[in-house]
Amino acid sequence: MMAMILAAGRGERMRPLTDRIPKPLLEVGGKPLIVWHIENLVRAGITELVINHAHLGAQIETALGDGSQFGARIRYSDEGTALETAGGIAYALPLLGDDPFAVINSDIWCDYDFARLPERAAALHASGDMAYLVLVDNPPHHPDGDFALSGGRICPLPTPHSPLPDLLTFSGIGIYQPALFSHILRGGVAPLAPLLRAQIALGRVGGEHHRGVWVDVGTPQRLAELDRLIRSSHNAP
Repeated sequence: MMAMILAAGRGERMRPLTDRIPKPLLEVGGKPLIVWHIENLVRAGITELVINHAHLGAQIETALGDGSQFGARIRYSDEGTALETAGGIAYALPLLGDDPFAVINSDIWCDYDFARLPERAAALHASGDMAYLVLVDNPPHHPDGDFALSGGRICPLPTPHSPLPDLLTFSGIGIYQPALFSHILRGGVAPLAPLLRAQIALGRVGGEHHRGVWVDVGTPQRLAELDRLIRSSHNAP
């Protein structure tokens, strides 16, 4: 299967670091955030990768090249100006093929087992669902969560008359059918959440709760905290 790593964001909350370095190339544990994802994907047997970029994107291409140094093949989707998540995925569709593909935010760090993704993608293809989301416990900076999960299905938001489990946070790891983005004009700006909520209302989104390590690396403080965590657990220099 193919995987796309989202790397086009400006990283406003990470400034001034991202004034000169694109956020995916910021280092934790001695290597760039995006390289952790690439290595974990390759280890899981997923070697066909697409990376989108906009802000300081040339630095990303220079650092990662064609992917051969990681055992991968990387192709790039240069947006020029960031198109938001759904717009960026739609812009890259010509590179992603006709089968379900994984999408991973470059500005997270997690111990989710990417080897699960091909099986999840095959199940998505067979079921007719449009998306599969990996959810995590709500971090302190996002206590209200995003989606409800019940019996392996992402459920519509609860109402007073239909209580559902507590909301969980979207991890930034998902699998999608290309058709989910087919109506977006190529080059158009489009967020992902409205597309997902429309499909959730139709009962066409599955998901799981990842209970392992997951960090949204959104600020310099969280970047530094994650660096300390990785170095202590991996005995990095």
